[in-house]
Amino acid sequence: MSNDYEDSLSMDELNDRIAILEDNIRQLIEQAAAASGERNEARIADRINQQNDELDRLLKVRESRLKK
Repeated sequence: MSNDYEDSLSMDELNDRIAILEDNIRQLIEQAAAASGERNEARIADRINQQNDELDRLLKVRESRLKK
């Protein structure tokens, strides 16, 4: 996801996207707890990391906007 995309989001869209990511992460953690097998666990861990990275970026964008 590029900064141009993040910059084009309204504050409501940004907050909605953050809420979606937080829910995705929660669901992935639940899946990881129930997963068996090294490959499944690694795949879920990679997905959690991707979602966390995107969430961190969006939280920084929101924080920056709130400071303006």
